[in-house]
Amino acid sequence: MPHRNPVPRLWLMTDERMGDALWRALQCIPPGSGVVIRHYQTPPAQRRALALRIRRIALARRLVVVARPGFAGIDGVHGAGRGGSLRTWPAHDRREAMLGARAGADALFVSPIYPTRSHPGAPAIGPAAALRVARGLGLPIIALGGMTAARSRRLRMLGFHGWAAIDAWT
Repeated sequence: MPHRNPVPRLWLMTDERMGDALWRALQCIPPGSGVVIRHYQTPPAQRRALALRIRRIALARRLVVVARPGFAGIDGVHGAGRGGSLRTWPAHDRREAMLGARAGADALFVSPIYPTRSHPGAPAIGPAAALRVARGLGLPIIALGGMTAARSRRLRMLGFHGWAAIDAWT
């Protein structure tokens, strides 16, 4: 089953750990890539200002931006809620993947594929388990967690649509 909206293959996941490296990363990712704004610990007013600055850069560089609902001018929403035309969904297990499919997700971010600094000590599920998480749902699978360009090339051959990272872009 084809997905409704075009889904970028490459994604930058943002968070507070990035600091000013975020601005360099936004210049490094190729046009047509996606950005998931995840500055969840940033106070709301600062997070809105950050999102507006990211959005200005994204428009100039033809990047797709998704975030939690409530951000003006985003292309879509990451997780539950309304906003934009694209919906991405985090899936750490089969239950979350099925919730995403029922919610109308256009793509699933399955994680953590490999060990990651974002979730120290969390067990990595590996590529085979990640494919099982999304099996039969007809949604593009975006690999997240410990991703690098080299790992993404191997995962593409297994059927992953694309990949997302924080550290790989900084």
